[in-house]
Amino acid sequence: MVTLHDLQFTPYIAEEKITKAIDVMCDQLNQDFVDQVPLFLGVLNGAFMFASEVIKRFDHPCEVSFVKLASYTGTRTTNQVQELIGLQEDISGRTVVVLEDIVDTGTTITELIKLLQQKGCQDIRIATLFFKPEVYNKQIIIDYIGIEIPNQFIVGYGLDYNGLGRNLTEVYQLKAKTMTNLVLFGPPGAGKGTQAEVLKEKYNLVHISTGDVFRYNIKNATELGVSAKSYIDKGQLVPDAITIKMLNAEVDKNEDAKGFIFDGFPRTEAQAASLAEFLETKGSEITAMVALEVDDEVLVQRLLERGKTSGRVDDADEAVIRNRIKVYYDETAILKNYYQKEDKYYGVDGVGSVDEITNRLSTVIDQL
Repeated sequence: MVTLHDLQFTPYIAEEKITKAIDVMCDQLNQDFVDQVPLFLGVLNGAFMFASEVIKRFDHPCEVSFVKLASYTGTRTTNQVQELIGLQEDISGRTVVVLEDIVDTGTTITELIKLLQQKGCQDIRIATLFFKPEVYNKQIIIDYIGIEIPNQFIVGYGLDYNGLGRNLTEVYQLKAKTMTNLVLFGPPGAGKGTQAEVLKEKYNLVHISTGDVFRYNIKNATELGVSAKSYIDKGQLVPDAITIKMLNAEVDKNEDAKGFIFDGFPRTEAQAASLAEFLETKGSEITAMVALEVDDEVLVQRLLERGKTSGRVDDADEAVIRNRIKVYYDETAILKNYYQKEDKYYGVDGVGSVDEITNRLSTVIDQL
């Protein structure tokens, strides 16, 4: 994570991926301009790194120039373009390849093309390293696109936030500050499910239960559900990759969520790392692991009492109950250590009325 002025940014696109995208684009440029001498026109300030990499990979004669326009203030576009540095070369009858760091609404490109046409340019091609298709609202064709991205603010590889960040060789996205993402744990009988529903309503969070997600995908025979069922039918554990894809899909369904409660996931360090990696692509992270802590004997008595009405076989056998509790602690110990290292583990007393436990959980969450 990097801090620029008053904002924090998290890693988004690795340098290796950017380099591969430029390689592919330049292969096409080399094919398209075998018999021409194009003028590569970099749009400053953002395109200086991108332009440098393109020119190094171009195998034929060419000319290079730059023009400077501006349409951004802070993290928002002004939708007004001003020419800051004019083009000096004679481009009448020429082919110009415009090199842009990013194309979003297309305002800058539209204005630049007008300027080039006024100067008599015969053929104008547009090459951009990054492209935001969901907000692009112009009719101009973008001829060469490196990487398509969602409509989010990014810095690095020439792109800046109020002057900073251009020198970063990877691309970072603005960190979402308003999301609260909780990993909620509790042993059998701790009332985790009840508290998850209460917290979901109180903090307007999306509750993602691994069990519910599995049942939905299997019942509806989704591609992931069919794959998961094939392992379950063989008595095998469903691979992490499938579980993570299911959860990722649930997160993607709720793009406007203020945060998530992850219930029953992660179960291992590998899963925790995968969840962290996925959330990072969303500009977010796990806020905390919150675990309800209840004495074993209290849990045993709760479950035995519940077994009288629940009809669940595993609530009626004390030996089975104690084994379930042991399995829980074996699993949780690993994750407890994982999140403690990140200073994100919070244990909460799970004994008392529903309201009392909710108040304790709320005290922790409010501090986050």
